[in-house]
Parts: sequence; C-alpha cells; structure tokens
Amino acid sequence: MSKNRIGLIGCGNISAIYLKNLTASSDVQVVACADIDVERARSRAQEFGVPKAYTVEELLADPEIDIVVNLTIPASHAEISRRALEAGKHVYLEKPLAVELQDGRDVVALAESKGLRIACAPETFLGGGIQTCRKLIDEGAIGRPIAATGFMMGSGPEAWHPDPVFFYQKGGGPLFDMGPYYLTAFIFLLGGIRRVTASAAISLPERIVGSGSKKGERIPVETPTHIAGVLDFASGAVGTLITSFDVAAGTNLTNMIEIHGTEGTLRVPDPNTFGGPVKLKKPGGDYEDVSLSFGYDDNMRGIGVIDMARAIAENRPHRASGRLALHVLETMNGLLQASAEDRHIALEPLAERPAIMPEGGFE
Repeated sequence: MSKNRIGLIGCGNISAIYLKNLTASSDVQVVACADIDVERARSRAQEFGVPKAYTVEELLADPEIDIVVNLTIPASHAEISRRALEAGKHVYLEKPLAVELQDGRDVVALAESKGLRIACAPETFLGGGIQTCRKLIDEGAIGRPIAATGFMMGSGPEAWHPDPVFFYQKGGGPLFDMGPYYLTAFIFLLGGIRRVTASAAISLPERIVGSGSKKGERIPVETPTHIAGVLDFASGAVGTLITSFDVAAGTNLTNMIEIHGTEGTLRVPDPNTFGGPVKLKKPGGDYEDVSLSFGYDDNMRGIGVIDMARAIAENRPHRASGRLALHVLETMNGLLQASAEDRHIALEPLAERPAIMPEGGFE
C-alpha cells in the first residue's frame, strides 16, 4: 500500500502527540508542517524529523500532499478544511467539525461533491476501551440498552490554561470542548440521536486567568458553562449528558459514562482516553473488570488519520467520518437551541454507526 503524504496545519500543544504517532506509522508519511507562526512550524518539523516547514498557503499549494491534518483553533476549522478540500486534499481535523452548524454541513457536502474524504476527532472511540464496550453491547452482555449517562464536570480551565479565552467564547464552553468525546462514544455504542432537549446557563459572567503571562486578566463569558441535556436515541434508549465548568469542588461522577441495559450496566472508560478500565455489572452482582479485546489503548491520537488513509486504499468507509462529526455538531447545537427555545429539537438521522475495529488491530 502506497503511503498517503500528510501535511499538518496548526503546531500548538496537541500537534506533538499527532506527530509522534503519525511519524512512527508505516501507513502515512508526514512531509510538512505549517502554522500561522512559521517559526513554530519549523520547531515542530525539526523536533519530529519532518522535511518541510511551510506557511499555511504554501502547504495548501503543495501538490505532493494528499491529506491535510487540521489542528487549528475551532474558529478556523471550517475555513481551513474548506481551503484544503478546494485544493483537492483529503482532510482530518480536530474537534469540533465547525463552530456554526451550517459551516459543518457545507464542508461535509463539499468533500462529498469532490469525492474527497473528511474525517474528524475525537478518535478516542477507536481505542481498546470503547471498542471493547461496543463488542460487549453487540454481544448482548447488558441485554437491550435502554439508557445512557455521561458526566463531564469541573471548575473550568482558566486556573491552569495560559490562554483560556476561547473556552468562554462561542464554540467553546464545556459542551463544545469536551462534549464531542461523550457524544461520539454514545453514538458509536448506541447509534444515532433523533431529538434532544436541555437546560443551559452562564453561571458566572466572567472568569479570571489563573496562570501564565495573562494571570489576573478577566474573561467575559459568552457561552453556557453548565449544560444538562437529554438525548433520545433512534434505538429507543434515553441518554443524559451533563457538561459543566461550574463545579468548584469536583465530583466522583466526572469523566464517567454508563450504559444501562435490561440485563446489566456497562461502565465505559473516560472517553477522552483510549484504554480502560471497562467494568460490567449484572443484577445482584458487583462491578467486574473486563479485559480489553482490542489494541490501541495508549494515547493514539492520529489513529483516525491512519484509519482514513487505509480506508482510501481499501475503498471502504473510514470510521471517524465527517457525517459522524456532523451528527455530533448538530447534537451540540440542538442542545443549546433547545434550552434557548424551551423545546425539543429534532435531528437529522445518522445512516449507521461506524464499524467496529479489527480485534487484533491493523495488520
């Protein structure tokens, strides 16, 4: 199989783990890095042995690049993806697919019209933990799934993040920042969501930066920071999702997903991780650990890019698809809209869940 050549745009913190895993892969070849700060691109390229450091314009114009990995800030996701697709390149981007729902719809439609692939994080559902949970559900380990619960609750990132302003702007908040991990896991395990409703609030009108060069600066809060949502799945299961930056003292529910069925409960690993633990509880029993049936249980960011590259070569659907990411984006927008309008919001149906991974990993 010929290697797909990768150009990475956005050389911030998260680029390091992508470059570590992608440069170690035999399926792809990273040939260029780009950033709005070219010196940062040069530094990342040198760190990981990438041959070229480009401006964004230079990378998009390079005919040798097959796939653009878009790790820019959320506000730039749709625009950079559109430009890469217009340049004839496949795209993999960090979550969310876009800030505005129509932008997400447009980039997916553009990719499909051009016969190009678009894929989107989070790819953590491809890891051994959530894949094992899917296998257990498909095999009937908890009977028919009837409910799901997910909680991501903390005090917000301003205490430790050196530049947290974007977390409190439109397209930020706990729902857009962390919700994609939970919603993607829910959809992979249970299928598409048909309607949502929610209550959302801005609990504090401003936040104060707690570290770094901007310590003490005040951040106006422009997006809800506590969202309690209800998800009605097409399968009939009902989900509850709470995401919050307003829980000052923390809670033992944080980072937890449970799937409840007619014959048991499955405790799913933190969806922002690739591994375990996976725990299964039957009526009258205690939670028992379940060994992982799949690989990729370390920090494997970039595995979604590799799966897409393999899918191109094998002429099959890739798993972290643009359609999946669009369903997640529509769900998040629907939750905020439902709260603002005091009603349920119906969602477009998702054609099918992504396929489960090979149990032994890629050959």
